Amino acid sequence: MIDQSAHAPSARQTNWAGNITFGAKRLHTPATVAELQDVVAAGSAVRALGTGHSFNTVADTTGDLVSVAGLPRSVEIDTDAATATVSAGLRFGELTGELHRSGFALHNLGSLPHISVAGACATGTHGSGVGNRALPGAVRALEFVTADGRLVSLERGDADFAGAVVSLGALGVVTRLTLDLVPAFEVQQWVYEGLPQDRLLGRFDEVMSEAYSVSLFTGWHGGAIDQVWLKRQVDEQGPRSAPQTWHGAELAGGPRHPVPGMAAEHCTQQHGVPGPWHARLPHFRLEFTPSNGDELQSEYFVDRRDAVAAYEALDRVRERFSHLLQIGEIRTVARDDLWLSPAEGRDSVAFHFTWVPDTAAVTPVLGIIEEALAPFRARPHWGKVFTTPPAALRELYGHHADFERLTRRYDPAGTFRNDFLARHFPRAA
Repeated sequence: MIDQSAHAPSARQTNWAGNITFGAKRLHTPATVAELQDVVAAGSAVRALGTGHSFNTVADTTGDLVSVAGLPRSVEIDTDAATATVSAGLRFGELTGELHRSGFALHNLGSLPHISVAGACATGTHGSGVGNRALPGAVRALEFVTADGRLVSLERGDADFAGAVVSLGALGVVTRLTLDLVPAFEVQQWVYEGLPQDRLLGRFDEVMSEAYSVSLFTGWHGGAIDQVWLKRQVDEQGPRSAPQTWHGAELAGGPRHPVPGMAAEHCTQQHGVPGPWHARLPHFRLEFTPSNGDELQSEYFVDRRDAVAAYEALDRVRERFSHLLQIGEIRTVARDDLWLSPAEGRDSVAFHFTWVPDTAAVTPVLGIIEEALAPFRARPHWGKVFTTPPAALRELYGHHADFERLTRRYDPAGTFRNDFLARHFPRAA
């Protein structure tokens, strides 16, 4: 039975930011896995659509867009194995409360609880913390529909697993994921302002290791880091107070939003008030839209050992890009072994840029940033805007060729290929 919810979009379908207009002829929202299998098997060009929080054409297609948001929603917690098997279309904010009530947590969360589990994992979205792997690092197993409509399951230890988790949607449409859990915990969050740049560069590892998760926000104007967000895990000794001055930065006198001029009520609670992990690790609350989408985003990952040198390289060219910047963020990510993860094989620092919504103006400065970071083998975030050429990406990822072979095996006819994949993973004729 073909999915009855299929329709030609009545208006142009765009991503969340509005900078991408999808070229799909139809949008499907199947209600069952069987319907999804039929849709995929009948299509010649199919792409999975998550919550649309990618800023490039990774999800685009000229054929059929498929959303798994309509599949039955489920969260199956195995307390003995400390895992949760969840439907792929769930947003993190719809999942975390149930995990917490069961006494469990995820090891990490992204800035936004609004993104889908499958979409975040497929693009290598991460979160922050020197000891915290990116979100797909929690995946223990996944289930997906391949181009011929088969339902395939892989689990950690299987030969194809490391290439299938961060897959950019190239192997199939993910329906369920099994995630590793940790015991639930509480977090206190503080914001400090005016961290001197020389203090950061002289003690980078110390600063970034001060809490469970640390984020630095900067307008790249030189001299000081605008804000430092510290998210500390509450231990058995209970909540603690924070000093007024920390590494030369001052404790914020009120709640803050990372972007100047934006309402702080959209952000998770600060001032050290203890709260559950899922209400503190993200920067933004699920019940608010974090912004109106008028932005573009880029992000580049370098080895944490090169963090200071990479920062200094960016600082030397900041006057060439800071006028287009709403805010920048610097955070750490622990290494993993997933083939296309930007943190694969190396503990990383991610340099994130939130730009004004002007593609024509932003695109040239991406080249400036990528040139500055080239000596550090910077890997771009797959879901954000970048201009890194395909030949460079092939050199940056040791498993690039392995992934190409994997896509040929699972999708020989190229059902899930689109212009994005053809550009970055070209197949020889």
